Amino acid sequence: MLADLKYVLKIADEGSFAVPAFNVYNMETVMGIIKAAEMKKAPVIIQSYSRLFTSGNADYLAPIVLEAAGKASIPVCFHLDHGASMAEVVKAIRCGCTGIMIDASALPVEENIRITSDAVRICGYAGIPVEGEIGHVGSVKDDMMSPFTQVAEAVNFAESAGVAAMAIHVGTAHGRYKKEPKLDISRIREIHDAVGPFLVLHGGSGIPDDQIREAIAAGIRKVNIGTDVCYAFLDRVFETSRELVAIDLFMKDAIDSVAEFAASRIDLLGAGGK
Repeated sequence: MLADLKYVLKIADEGSFAVPAFNVYNMETVMGIIKAAEMKKAPVIIQSYSRLFTSGNADYLAPIVLEAAGKASIPVCFHLDHGASMAEVVKAIRCGCTGIMIDASALPVEENIRITSDAVRICGYAGIPVEGEIGHVGSVKDDMMSPFTQVAEAVNFAESAGVAAMAIHVGTAHGRYKKEPKLDISRIREIHDAVGPFLVLHGGSGIPDDQIREAIAAGIRKVNIGTDVCYAFLDRVFETSRELVAIDLFMKDAIDSVAEFAASRIDLLGAGGK
């Protein structure tokens, strides 16, 4: 069933686990994620990057996600990931998203709060919960990492922006890590104890399993996973024989690979059977 962001994160909070938020790019990645979620009886978030909405790809992808969610026996949230501006927010609303992230974290805090608050107000008219970000989670390609989110600024952001969920920077980055990350687990716990919004961990691909479990125990309720979905899909595509030219048959193993990977992350996050 199609559910909104707050609904699935409330389930996670009550069960002390984290909902996996898988980035999807085409019909096959959607099929793989749904297959795993159904098999594991787990709530999931299916999300797409901001660029898919500005490029027009979401016009084709969104109906696929909505159809899959509507047929699913488990709660599925359709989420905009890292909305770059209000244009993407409005486009995501029109595409049927049930959760929206606005990311103004690279801007000064007061500007971040203003833009995020505007998104909360606009999405509120449609009853859609919003995720914001305080403390900029960068890329593994960045020369240096931004400062970690401070407890006081997290409290200020939560109270001022009115978000339902909040991404924080505690040592992760987007992309495939060059060296093993080290999460600030105590910082997660301190922020969790101080704010109301559900906490989100970005850059979830490649974090050691033990740190993921510790982060969830400390209060993380949504973990974003994008890069590893791509590798699960592409690695199998590159292994598939070119002699198989019927595209639906060619893609079958890639769908299964995504499903196998997604199932492993569902188990890790404790979302199975929930």
